[in-house]
Amino acid sequence: MTRRVEAVIDVDVPGATISRHLHGQFAEHLGTGVYGGLWVGTDSGVDHVDGFRAEAVAALRELGVPNVRWPGGCFADEYHWRDGVGPREQRPRMVNTHWGDVEETNHVGTAEFLRLCELLDAEPYICGNVGSGSVREMSEWVDYLTRDGRSPMADLRRAHGRDEPWRIRFWGLGNEPWGCGGQLRADAYADLALQYATYCRDHGDSRLYRIAAGADSEDYAWTEALMRAVAPTGTVGERPAFQGLSLHHYTLAGPWHAKGSATRFSVEDWWRTVAEARRVESIVRRHVAVMDRYDPERRIGLVLDEWGTWWDVEPGTNPGFLHQQGTMRDAVVAAVHLDVFHRTAERLVMANVAQAVNVLQAMLLVDLETGAVVRTPTFHVFEMARVHQDAASLAVHLRGDLIGSGGGVQIPVVSASASTRDGAVHVSLANLHPQERVEVVLDLRGGSPRTAAARVLASDDLADHNTAARPDLVRPRELAVLGAGGPLAVTLPPASVAVASVELG
Repeated sequence: MTRRVEAVIDVDVPGATISRHLHGQFAEHLGTGVYGGLWVGTDSGVDHVDGFRAEAVAALRELGVPNVRWPGGCFADEYHWRDGVGPREQRPRMVNTHWGDVEETNHVGTAEFLRLCELLDAEPYICGNVGSGSVREMSEWVDYLTRDGRSPMADLRRAHGRDEPWRIRFWGLGNEPWGCGGQLRADAYADLALQYATYCRDHGDSRLYRIAAGADSEDYAWTEALMRAVAPTGTVGERPAFQGLSLHHYTLAGPWHAKGSATRFSVEDWWRTVAEARRVESIVRRHVAVMDRYDPERRIGLVLDEWGTWWDVEPGTNPGFLHQQGTMRDAVVAAVHLDVFHRTAERLVMANVAQAVNVLQAMLLVDLETGAVVRTPTFHVFEMARVHQDAASLAVHLRGDLIGSGGGVQIPVVSASASTRDGAVHVSLANLHPQERVEVVLDLRGGSPRTAAARVLASDDLADHNTAARPDLVRPRELAVLGAGGPLAVTLPPASVAVASVELG
């Protein structure tokens, strides 16, 4: 069966800019995400650039990575930055109690992370330690990194070989204080957020973008408490104490204690997963509604700095390393999320998928024994969607044979978003139906198509994934665009993701 759906797009009515930072990445000190996956060391026989695996860096550059969140995650609230500066051989070791209870060498510290960002041409997003740290500790980290003049911390940076300060905009004021970051109540954390924001100072012409640690999924009361704290009179004042508010939401097919396998799942599991992924839009919009009551001018941005699928770890791996395979199911979940981000870009200003390498919904899976670097289906979704970065969003109105059902749920079977820049229109489409094709007719109003091309990510089996033995089993291929001289049309295979690019005449 082939469904038929029409996508109406007014190409001459641009909306909010889709910030490139909505395509952000996350590199926590967790499992082999940093050590082994990205970092191999400066003495390694593996091809590297200043200690970072050269092939992994090159692959991530294909995504146009806009920012990287580091060092956590839960790890951030037990990380003390002074342990990770200065000569590597002199740095103290610690135990990573959150993730596997393994030794942390601190060989990847502040300077190393910032070098990775330089290699990726990405902005750093540093998450500070509120859970086990202090206001002074974070304040001094900001000083160490961003102060140009003389101060004890700026002088310490110079002693470590760096005269000029770095430009670090994005600072997280802790991580998940409602959970691993301290088990705090909302009002207690709100007070801390104001205190930490006060002492994370702007030095010289450096202007920080402070991000308060926000809610877990549907905890709208947490967002309410933080907005009430930053806008006690009901409106944001001359300059808010923090400029961003975060949110975390993961996609599962079942409860936390029975998340299921990444690669062995039923069609019913597929339906439940995709239905859960689609809920992110209502969650984001409800948090936005709370923020709008206090900040109607939208001066404070929403930051979804942890999202993605979460499955049971791969058999035989350390349960604390969160290593999972990525299939077409994960790719479709990623496409649904990116479409939501593009549609809510007026308030959602940043997002960070968890995570870049070897952890959860990774872009890359690196085999530490063979050195193979494998691009996951999710990697390809991000690469295809790169065309939307910093483009103007366009509303997409879908109509036709939209509703599908399975696994006890009903959902629209097409997800879409669009943008325009430099005389071109880019349309992302995902067929969420696991068994039926969808023909999508693109009705571009307000512009005349001159040329069109499309690529599609699809495979024969819902659980198909890439491995070192079959690294290109799931990869983008050309997709025919029909309808020259009139409305354009593409036919999406079941469980697929496509991006069409149209040059306007």
